[in-house]
Amino acid sequence: MDEVQFLSMSYEQVVRKYKKTIGSVCVMRLKNWADAEDCFQNTFLKLYKNPPDFSDEEHLKAWLIRVAINECNRYIRKNRFHLSLDDIRDEGIDFPEESCDMSWALMELEPKYREVLYLHYCEVYQINEIAQILNKSPNTIKTLLRRGREKLRKIYGGDGI
Repeated sequence: MDEVQFLSMSYEQVVRKYKKTIGSVCVMRLKNWADAEDCFQNTFLKLYKNPPDFSDEEHLKAWLIRVAINECNRYIRKNRFHLSLDDIRDEGIDFPEESCDMSWALMELEPKYREVLYLHYCEVYQINEIAQILNKSPNTIKTLLRRGREKLRKIYGGDGI
């Protein structure tokens, strides 16, 4: 099979470039490493098997994020019962100190807030871009950001959010 190209990048280059972003999206959504890995792989498999025409790298990145979110949502619908990181923490398993940053506070939020805050602060998307990725209105995104920040302040503490 010929080498698949995406905007002058090979498939392997695309995976290397966006693996952290897509992995984070999946973990934030599912709160379970193994399930997130499955959705991560499915996302890149869809890119390999049936890629759309991308206008630029932002289009490619947004497409990957949208597909990852859809994969996670589909996984949740199909597997209503799954073991989350919260369940593991409740079992008394300690995670390394370096992993206890703000991302753990994000994990405490409902997915609708977690996704919006992650895309805004970690992936540095603007409100209109997030609205397009999540297929919601910009006003809905503004509301989710505001409410998510309020909830995050209660969990994480402080006024710097």
